[in-house]
Amino acid sequence: MAKKPVKYTIVDAFTESAFKGNPAAVCLLEEERDDDWLQALAMEFNISQTGYLTRITEPEPLDSSATISTPKFGLRWFTPVKEVNLCGHATLAAAHLLFTSSLMKGNLIEFITLSGVLTARKVMEGDKSDALKCENGEAQERFYIELDFPTVPMVEYNSADVASISKALNGASVIDIKMTEKDDILAVLPSGKTVVDIEPQFDEIRKLPGRGLIITGLAPPDSEFDFISRFFCPKYGFNEDPVCGSAHCCLPLYWGQKLGKCDFLAYQASPRSGILNIHLDEQNQRVLLRGKAVTIMEGCVLV
Repeated sequence: MAKKPVKYTIVDAFTESAFKGNPAAVCLLEEERDDDWLQALAMEFNISQTGYLTRITEPEPLDSSATISTPKFGLRWFTPVKEVNLCGHATLAAAHLLFTSSLMKGNLIEFITLSGVLTARKVMEGDKSDALKCENGEAQERFYIELDFPTVPMVEYNSADVASISKALNGASVIDIKMTEKDDILAVLPSGKTVVDIEPQFDEIRKLPGRGLIITGLAPPDSEFDFISRFFCPKYGFNEDPVCGSAHCCLPLYWGQKLGKCDFLAYQASPRSGILNIHLDEQNQRVLLRGKAVTIMEGCVLV
């Protein structure tokens, strides 16, 4: 029997402008597909992440007067070359798709993932009058999506590799190095401007241990941001991740200790750029990542 066409949506996450932030493809699967197909389609999209949603609980009837239970969806993430355990921007993209569709009635979603249960909450922007904008003659809601993610702890890194990390960053000075539990190197640079100006050497980054390389620095004093970062991950099929939610599960731990605060406005300085509002819950070791998203295109996969 022929498989049903699969609807897909391309969403730019952690931005409110088209062609900025981090694009993700999101597919809602109505029937089972094998892992080879999931990986092949992610390679076909050839963007940093493709998210696959499956319904676990059916949506409530629109005329239901009963108490609404939290909708649950399975969610998996694939880069063009492999599946990953955690992806922030594709989760935000999946939540945006659901919150702007007829599938959702409430303001909370639970995603069942390889990193456990993750929640996404719709948070209206400002008061009721501010939360509507006019687009194509129609009023549309203005809202953030707040993701509740686990923190990603870090450990000290072997200082003997400082020279190789500096070489991968075209000779830039490195003032601190950590290794995250997600197997990423975190390199702290002298300033946020240094982070912005870095010309990464991707062949050298591929030689480094671990998954990828996060670089970060303190934002300039006259900036609205607290810290600036970039994330390079050529081993996973993309040289630079435009805006990486999972990287911001470790960065607040580092900057929280340095700055003595738990609320941050972060800027990811990729060519597409992106902005994240972050709250660090140290007691429960959770990070609340808040951002916006824009739907760019929709279509169907026919095979």
